Amino acid sequence: MAAPKFEVLTANRFFLELKLKNSKEPIDGYFMECQGFKRSQELIEICEVTPEKWGQHNSSVGRVVRTKIPGNMKSENITLRRGMTISTTLWNWFKTVEEGGWATERKDGDLVIYDQAANEKARFRFEGAWPTSYKISDVKADSSEFEIEELELAVDRFIRIK
Repeated sequence: MAAPKFEVLTANRFFLELKLKNSKEPIDGYFMECQGFKRSQELIEICEVTPEKWGQHNSSVGRVVRTKIPGNMKSENITLRRGMTISTTLWNWFKTVEEGGWATERKDGDLVIYDQAANEKARFRFEGAWPTSYKISDVKADSSEFEIEELELAVDRFIRIK
């Protein structure tokens, strides 16, 4: 049987790993949920008045024409969630940035998406990432859920790698 030429990839077969400076952990961030991977082009709208007459026949006002042209590209912040561990590496990264060390703490990473046979089929790279917020989920005495650690990252660029 020939391999399918087209396959829809599922959202649950992915891997995103971060390796941070001065870490003693083999993997600093293995995430269960990732959101906000978006790259968009800003829109510039130009308004100009043309000599074309409109409205009443004796109108001396020209017609307003709006033209849309492409502007700058931008990448949205990404949000990473994982089950909280005893490791303080992500918190320490956030703290270093908070104390002014963001320029030296910018990291690159890849989001890899796999097919059902566990073969890599899509790779997206984020560049120049640094944490803008750190959050833990609410705690409740009668809960049996995992404690979730959430990190929001500002990224310079988000691209798809071939």
